[in-house]
Amino acid sequence: MTRALSDRTKVISTLGVVQVFAWGSTYYLLTVLIEPILRDTGWPRGAITAGISVALLASGAVAMRVGRLIQVHGGRPVLAGAMTLMAAGLALMAAAPNVPIFLSAWAVVGVGMGAGLYDAAFSTLGRLYGSSARRAITVLTLWGGFASTVCWPISAWLVEVVGWRGTCAIYAAFHLLVTLPLCLALLPREARNLAALIPEAVSGRPIPTRDARFWLLAAIGTVKSFTNATWSVLLVSILLTRGVTTAEAVVLGALIGPAQVGGRVVEMALGGRYHPVWTTVAATWLVGLGFLGLTLDIPTAVALIAYGAGNGVWSIAQGAMPLAMFGPPDYPSIMGKLATPALLAAAAAPVIGGVLLDAFGGEKVLLALTLVSVVPIVCAVALLRLRRGPTGQACHQTLMTD
Repeated sequence: MTRALSDRTKVISTLGVVQVFAWGSTYYLLTVLIEPILRDTGWPRGAITAGISVALLASGAVAMRVGRLIQVHGGRPVLAGAMTLMAAGLALMAAAPNVPIFLSAWAVVGVGMGAGLYDAAFSTLGRLYGSSARRAITVLTLWGGFASTVCWPISAWLVEVVGWRGTCAIYAAFHLLVTLPLCLALLPREARNLAALIPEAVSGRPIPTRDARFWLLAAIGTVKSFTNATWSVLLVSILLTRGVTTAEAVVLGALIGPAQVGGRVVEMALGGRYHPVWTTVAATWLVGLGFLGLTLDIPTAVALIAYGAGNGVWSIAQGAMPLAMFGPPDYPSIMGKLATPALLAAAAAPVIGGVLLDAFGGEKVLLALTLVSVVPIVCAVALLRLRRGPTGQACHQTLMTD
């Protein structure tokens, strides 16, 4: 038992380090690098910020394929490949002489993101630990919650010392010298035999696209991804229209990160007692209440803490819910299929959000986000009624009752 616990801790810690630097060197990179790139190159701001949209589009394009690869081969080779692709994309970015090459580099990085961020990591844990992966997923999100906290200061310091191109090159080297070897050395060479974990499990079943619960999960993930990406881009701009200064907006926005981690800690303390559908309900309600609070002019800090806590809890729910609903055998493939529309929605969000902000102003965009946030709430409540369908029964037997 002690050895098994030690092995699991080693795997989660490895994935935790990988997630911190995978997120920090990709998704969170442009937050720090936009201005230095703009000053150095004179490229249009829109072309620079389009990099993350290109990356998310590439992630969405490969998500289903990544799920199938993890289904067949386990997470070790897929995650190792992801680190290699991130390194290649960042190296190309460091040398990019023009915008087309810069965006091409982001496309390569995006394929690495699709194979190396949360969805792939959750799929790896589900493939390894079956129905008992929920706590591992929760702990991993605690690691991931520190990605921006760790990497933003590192990126800012590197930019000062070696410039934005040097920063990209150093992150590329880090993936080749640290995260790639970690994946190869410390992740299991093969996923555990799922038949040993769940004797009645049968792999290779069709992905349950005719199951209403699948579509409800897809709707929640897609809408949440869109609202999250939109709010991440527009938060400061919308708060500025409400009369706060830029410094105040940044401080208020910084509350979201600790709130996300706090929400995950609470879920970790309580989550084992409840079916993860309740985590999903809590996540959607907290996000909705955050937007509603901003619309109704309750204290901005309170509203943003509610929003952040909901986002943090959702990170757990998005990994735990498919596992609980459909069981471990086809979990990686299901995660890949669910990730595709969510990533595509996140890619479109910055463009759509910017157009809406220019056309209608901050208050109307905030009202629209509030109304849209009702959709995941309705879907989560519907899942409460459908959670005991036949495809989830085997998994339910391993969980505590509500």
